[in-house]
Amino acid sequence: MSPARAALRGSGWLWWLLATVAATQTTLNLCRPLISYRSVALGADAFAVGLITAAFALLPLVVAVPLGRLSDRLRRTAWIVAAGITLMALAPLLLAASQRLATVAAGSAVLGLGHLTFMVAAQRMIAQRSGEDALDRNFGLLTATAALGQLVGPLLSSLLLGDASSDGGLEAATRQALLVAGATAALGLPAVAGLWSAKRPTTADGGSAALPLADLLRRPGVPTGLFTSLALLSAVDLLTAYLPLIAEERGISPAVVGALLATRAGASIASRLLVDLLVRRWPRHLLIMGSTLGSAAALGAVAVPASGTAAMAVALALGGFLLGLGQPLTMTMVVRAVPPETRGTALSLRLWGNRVGQVAIPAAAALVAGSAGAAGALWFVGAVLLAATKAVHSSAARHR
Repeated sequence: MSPARAALRGSGWLWWLLATVAATQTTLNLCRPLISYRSVALGADAFAVGLITAAFALLPLVVAVPLGRLSDRLRRTAWIVAAGITLMALAPLLLAASQRLATVAAGSAVLGLGHLTFMVAAQRMIAQRSGEDALDRNFGLLTATAALGQLVGPLLSSLLLGDASSDGGLEAATRQALLVAGATAALGLPAVAGLWSAKRPTTADGGSAALPLADLLRRPGVPTGLFTSLALLSAVDLLTAYLPLIAEERGISPAVVGALLATRAGASIASRLLVDLLVRRWPRHLLIMGSTLGSAAALGAVAVPASGTAAMAVALALGGFLLGLGQPLTMTMVVRAVPPETRGTALSLRLWGNRVGQVAIPAAAALVAGSAGAAGALWFVGAVLLAATKAVHSSAARHR
């Protein structure tokens, strides 16, 4: 038996963790469109929907780093995993019961808090329990499972809503779908018992996380990892937001757009499953540079006015593979750059930076799109990815 296969067989805790990831990520990506539909059913306009969407990121910006500090002080983080799942199961119930937009915003905030709580604990568990040579593989499996939830959640949302409209039962349909979302999150709770009982590998336990944040941010590789991570995540968000508009301008149907986005998601899953093999062949910083540079090229190809459906499909398949590759590698980049006892804090900083990027970069892209059209948003995020490529190259050159 190969060492890699033997390591996987001894990672019972990892499979239990991935089961919780599948449940929570499906719930999250089922709920996000339902929140918008629920808001519309209760009379929200575009401005109100925007505020309710922003509420999702509000609490995570406040609690991300304290949660990371807490995870570093604890020997076990399984109970934080359970707390995140519980919040993500309760949020859809609050949303389903909501009859006012303020309650919808509160439900969106609770969902965001639950997701952040869960992800801080899940990523810290990977960093805490994985051997150094297994970090890329395990982060790859974590993010591949999350990408699967990104694929399944919206499909389940469409199936549950059916042909409901604001004039014909959208309010009732969203309530029922949100109850399903709550049950889906709750399916992850039994796996937490498996996390508690599974044999733990011999790795460093939690300790004092006293290193100041400023010192963490000065560690070689940390600022670059944070910036690269938010650039890649923002690229996925902007592609999802603006591809329908670009397609409409080119006469491409919504069904084809859905297939194109599914192609991107499927390619990202594939790259995350292969990340361990790729790291064994090429240096990590070269793979990250390939991820950012290749993603920028793929988005540029989609933005070119002459690109038809076939060209866009090829670009999104290649771009999806490269976009998916960068996220697990930046997780490893960040955790390897800091002392073991501060890895939870470093990963929470990464999640905090992602949230900031999800607000700031789309806002800047919207300004560009206002004058250059929907394709301009992809050109803009392509430029951000090129800046990330340069940052990774400069960091690697400085610290060889």
